Amino acid sequence: MIEEGKETKKKSGKMKWIIMLLILLLLGGGGYFAYTTYFQKSTETAEPQDVQLEEVDPSDSQVVTLPSFLVNLSDPLGRRYIKLTLDVEVASPEAAQVLESASAKVRDAVILLLSSKSYADLASLESKILLKNELVTRLNQIIGSSKVVRVYFTELVIQ
Repeated sequence: MIEEGKETKKKSGKMKWIIMLLILLLLGGGGYFAYTTYFQKSTETAEPQDVQLEEVDPSDSQVVTLPSFLVNLSDPLGRRYIKLTLDVEVASPEAAQVLESASAKVRDAVILLLSSKSYADLASLESKILLKNELVTRLNQIIGSSKVVRVYFTELVIQ
């Protein structure tokens, strides 16, 4: 009878270790999943596109200042936002007028683009340059082919 009690204690001691090991494995797997989903930088890199820009005479180009954008970022871990003020260099005075007349479309496109980004998407220098290129592409889609030459960030706050 004494021997049966010792075997039961040995089995229950082993069972505790097995349960603790399973819990530890589940926590480790959950931690790895959370790390790869939320913290690891995206390995997808956009391939540089060969954009055929028209030759722009610097004397013809104009810079248009857009009003500031204050947009919530798509960040699952907290409340983050970006405040961005842009200067847009366009190829001609006519392109500047087209850009100003399409200001609602321009603001909509910029807000949608910024709100789709997370803090991790905008943290590095390369990602900011990529954002500039995306903005040029979006603005050219709105106002016509290759009228936007460059985008300058005059104010950029990510918080």
